[in-house]
Amino acid sequence: MFTTKDIKIFFLLLFGFLINFSILTPKILAGSFGAEIFCTMRDGGNDHESSWEAAYSYIKRQKGGIFKTSPRQAAAQIIETVVREKDKFSNCVEYLDKLYPDRELQRKLKENERVKKKKITSKENRRKKIEDLIEEDNGDISGDSFDRYDY
Repeated sequence: MFTTKDIKIFFLLLFGFLINFSILTPKILAGSFGAEIFCTMRDGGNDHESSWEAAYSYIKRQKGGIFKTSPRQAAAQIIETVVREKDKFSNCVEYLDKLYPDRELQRKLKENERVKKKKITSKENRRKKIEDLIEEDNGDISGDSFDRYDY
């Protein structure tokens, strides 16, 4: 009926499924409970920062593994959970905008930072060119001898 090859393939597939399930389940549960923490604290009158720190620290602790959970990933998990479970978190939707800052503002800040770095680099390059020109001129003058009484 079943050959040993079929049984080996079945066990490999079962083993692969169990590994995936054991790796992905804590992430899903961490995001779900992180959303619960965030929303419960906000509904209780806590400010955004304390609610976010509590939810983020819980998600980081529960994820485990080699790689650290970034704040963006944690915010995405909270948002996904709130959207997926609208009925449970209906009063939390109004707080989600704080999890992702204004993208337009972020782009402007990055652009301003890039322009500042470019100006600093430009000034530094100009200063180096001027110093090089001064050193060249000093090198030409140092070989000449001047007689201050020679008119």
